[in-house]
Amino acid sequence: MDIVISGLTKKYGENIVFDGFNARIRKNDTTFIMGPSGCGKTTLINILMGIEALDSGTISGVPALKSAVFQEDRLCESFNAISNIRLVCNKKTKNSIIIEHLQKIGLKDDLTKSVAEFSGGMKRRVAIVRAVLARSEILFMDEPFKGLDTETKKTVIEYLKENTKGKTVIIVTHDIEEVKAFEGNLIKI
Repeated sequence: MDIVISGLTKKYGENIVFDGFNARIRKNDTTFIMGPSGCGKTTLINILMGIEALDSGTISGVPALKSAVFQEDRLCESFNAISNIRLVCNKKTKNSIIIEHLQKIGLKDDLTKSVAEFSGGMKRRVAIVRAVLARSEILFMDEPFKGLDTETKKTVIEYLKENTKGKTVIIVTHDIEEVKAFEGNLIKI
């Protein structure tokens, strides 16, 4: 079932973020949300995830099992990369599978170090693998490529394309090239 947003209204005090917003997000497809800074992109995915309430309108079709990459990585800093991912995996998922995914995304060394010792780009990739391997029917990603250099970004895009086939993915971005790389749908706010 597609996600259908009808007449969404959301405001903070006198600041109206959405006033009768409508959109359709296709099931099992990648949809990008773009718009100028402060227009409500993060608010929209927070509403879809159930983190924030809408003021009025309806949203239907959002799957119950969700995973996310937030603007900040939200990792357990004292845990290593494998342990951070293990937190969200099915108990039957073997460490070898987690390591394989980390390697696909360009993380080969230091997988047993605490992520507190990782660079920002390394932490970002751990957060992405964690979201991909989580038990979910939909994946929300808020500027997932932020802080990645050009080559790493290409690797991560290929990893996501390969590992999110058949899943509903919603990505907030400022970069139309990311939309083109995924051949994704676009919702402009």
